[in-house]
Amino acid sequence: MNYINLAIFASGSGSNAENIVNYFANNKQIRVAALFCNKADAFVLKRIYKTQFPKIVFTKNEMLNSSKIDEKLQTFAIDYIVLAGFLLKIPKRINDLYKNKIINIHPALLPDFGGEGMYGMNVHKAVKSSGASETGITIHIIDEDYDRGETIFQAKCLVTPEDTPESIADKIHTLEQEHFPKVIERFILERSTL
Repeated sequence: MNYINLAIFASGSGSNAENIVNYFANNKQIRVAALFCNKADAFVLKRIYKTQFPKIVFTKNEMLNSSKIDEKLQTFAIDYIVLAGFLLKIPKRINDLYKNKIINIHPALLPDFGGEGMYGMNVHKAVKSSGASETGITIHIIDEDYDRGETIFQAKCLVTPEDTPESIADKIHTLEQEHFPKVIERFILERSTL
């Protein structure tokens, strides 16, 4: 069977990565073919250690200055890359290889609260301190700039005066878990029928 192969790039605890792996575990068209991680001690490696696909650990220097990742992506016949809590900027050479095929999730409603350094609790603290009445998630295609690629999906939630950055993070996590795998699937399958 010819699958559409995904590579997940992750840097942290891996809750989104695990959710994606579980979602596509029995999919007949799309499968997770490899996990790429830039931190040898990242919890994502422990969280999904039982899975059968390869896990590639690399350094920032290897990503920026070698062809290690490029070669592994080709070895595993990767069709799409999904960034699930991945904190390094994708180099231009990889972005060029996977033009319009690298999907990212951002924990706010872009273009608000995006850009370099805007990830995780930094975003939720900025949302809270801004007095915004809503926030959400943005799933988008990446380009050469942080958080500027084409938006393919957004989901919103309310921010109340009682919310803290932590409670905002919980709301965002719920949206991520509900929507990210489904949007990945829909986006890829719509493109594969064009």
